[in-house]
Amino acid sequence: MKWQGRRKSSNIEDLRGQSAGGGGRGISPMLILPLIRLLFSKAGLVIVAILALVFFLTGTNPLALLQQFVGGEPQYAQSSNAQQSPEEQALAEQTAIVLADTEDVWNKLIQGYREPTLVLFSDQVNSACGTASSASGPFYCPGDEKLYIDLSFFEEMDHKLGAEGDFAQAYVVGHEVGHHVQKLTGTMDQVNAMRGKLSETEFNKLMVRVELQADFYAGVWAHHTQRSTGFMEPGDLEEALNAASAIGDDRLQQRSTGRVVPDSFTHGTSAQRVRWFKKGFETGDVSQGDTFNATVL
Repeated sequence: MKWQGRRKSSNIEDLRGQSAGGGGRGISPMLILPLIRLLFSKAGLVIVAILALVFFLTGTNPLALLQQFVGGEPQYAQSSNAQQSPEEQALAEQTAIVLADTEDVWNKLIQGYREPTLVLFSDQVNSACGTASSASGPFYCPGDEKLYIDLSFFEEMDHKLGAEGDFAQAYVVGHEVGHHVQKLTGTMDQVNAMRGKLSETEFNKLMVRVELQADFYAGVWAHHTQRSTGFMEPGDLEEALNAASAIGDDRLQQRSTGRVVPDSFTHGTSAQRVRWFKKGFETGDVSQGDTFNATVL
């Protein structure tokens, strides 16, 4: 994949080397006095109660929210990028370039497209969706419209899942941005509204369709970026298809437990993930990605 020297997205939040438990976030010294005054006021008691409720429901750091009441922005410690290896730094740069490519594509395909932020983290991270560890893999949080990736996941893809190559890694970013597209189009809200109204098995089936549509959108991104930049090299498409296959529910379950339980699938089989990414790549037509009404996945 030809990525070196191209535009990098500015929508990157680098939290690598910071603690998700709050150690990486602090209150600006200039805000300490205003915060003390606020907390000892009548309104302060109400605010504290609200923040406690928000923390309980979402896991969002209350210190970051509290600063907003006094006109401050959350303060982050400087990322320890100096400790990152040259290989990881190159991977971070590649990820920022892929994100820029998705911005170029979706700004053209969706009027009023809101560009998401991609958060790079190490080990554990706080999001509007709660605290997550690297073991969860890359994810998108609709609550803050951010993508979260621990770059070590790409090493795991390479060495443990057999999903090698820079385009396989780009596919992962394209897939998570696909979830952001679902958020903007209202699909994700409609699906979340069904949570609790369906049995676990039926909701899992619905989630499979969500994930396969995100795979389709990743293919659409690759289609349009290839047409505009010619960034793909021989073997790149095969890398993406191999990655989609490697993280199919059936293959992952067989690998981890030795058996496959279709009712517990939440992302789709290897064959399904390959099929929908390939359809998006071949057509580039967003209207053909309606996985929810498809009779055959």
